[in-house]
Amino acid sequence: MSVNKFHPITGSVMPRFAGVASLMRLPLVGLEDQMFDEVDIGLVGVPWDGGTTNRPGARHGPRQVRDASTMVRNVNRASGIKPFSLCNCADLGDSPVNPVDLMDSLARIEGFFGRLKAADIVPLAVGGDHLVSLPILRALAKEGPVGMVHFDAHTDTWDRYFGDFKYTHGTPFRRAIEEGILDPKRTVQIGIRGALYNDAEDTWGQEQGVRVIDIDEFHEMGVKAVIAEARRVVGEEPTYISFDVDALDPVYAPGTGTPEIGGLTTLEAQHLIRGLQGLNLIGGDVVEVSPPFDPTGGTAAVAATLMFEMLCVIADSVSHRARR
Repeated sequence: MSVNKFHPITGSVMPRFAGVASLMRLPLVGLEDQMFDEVDIGLVGVPWDGGTTNRPGARHGPRQVRDASTMVRNVNRASGIKPFSLCNCADLGDSPVNPVDLMDSLARIEGFFGRLKAADIVPLAVGGDHLVSLPILRALAKEGPVGMVHFDAHTDTWDRYFGDFKYTHGTPFRRAIEEGILDPKRTVQIGIRGALYNDAEDTWGQEQGVRVIDIDEFHEMGVKAVIAEARRVVGEEPTYISFDVDALDPVYAPGTGTPEIGGLTTLEAQHLIRGLQGLNLIGGDVVEVSPPFDPTGGTAAVAATLMFEMLCVIADSVSHRARR
C-alpha cells in the first residue's frame, strides 16, 4: 500500500465549485489506467434504478452525490481518521448498466465489481436503488457468505412483486441469503419501521437468523447499545455496510424513493457508522438518493457525508489488514 499518492484536490488549489466533479475530489481512475493497480479503495457510482417500485430517480443519485461530495475534506473531526492518508482512494467512475434490461444490468454490475475484487480493491458505492447491492455482494462473496450491517426503513427481504417478479429494490437481501452470499446470522438491520403488507414481510429474515432492530427498539436501547449489538452480530469475519438513505427521517433525506417518517437523525447515523471502526470491513454502499424529489440538494449532501463516514471506517480496516 503506497499512501499519500491519491489525495483529493484541495479547495486552496481549485475552488470547490470549480473543476470536474469526482467523488470527494479524488483522482478519476479507469479500469485500464496504470494507477488502477495501486488503488486500495475504489469509490464507484451505480446509476441505475431499474428495481424501483415507487418513486424513481435514484439513477441520478451518483451524479448529484459527486457534486455534493466536493465539500468533503481530509480529516474526520470526531474520530481523527484521515482516510486519504491511510489508503490510496480513487473515483473509479460508474459501473456499466443497461437502463432497459434488469438482468443484464445485474450482470454488468457484478462483472464490474468482480474486476475490483480481483484487483484487491475495496469498493464503496453510491446508487442507484437498493437492488444494486445484490450484484455487488455476488462479486464480493465468491469465497463464502459475508456479514452485513444494514441501515434502512425496510428489511428488503420481500420475496416477489407483481406476481412472480423476484428482483426489485425490496428483495435484494432475500435473494442474497437464498444464494448463500449473505450470512443471515451475521446480518443486523437497523432503523426498520413503517406499515406492512403482511406479517411475513417482516418475519422471514428473522426466521433465517437476521437480527432486526426496529426503530422503537433502537430508541429503547440507545446508540451505544445498538453499536455493541451490531458488533456482536457480525463478529470478526468479513462484513459489508449498506445504508439506504430512507433509514433517515425524511426531514433529513426527502430525496428518496420510499420515505418513512420516524427515522434516524443524521447525527445518530454518523455515530452508528463511526461505531463500526475496527470491524473487518470489505465494502459498502449508500443507496436510494433520488435527486428529483429534493431540489435543495440536501439529501445528496447527507449521502456524501455518510459516504465519508463509511470511507473512514473502511480505510481504517483496510490499513490494519495491510499491516498484519
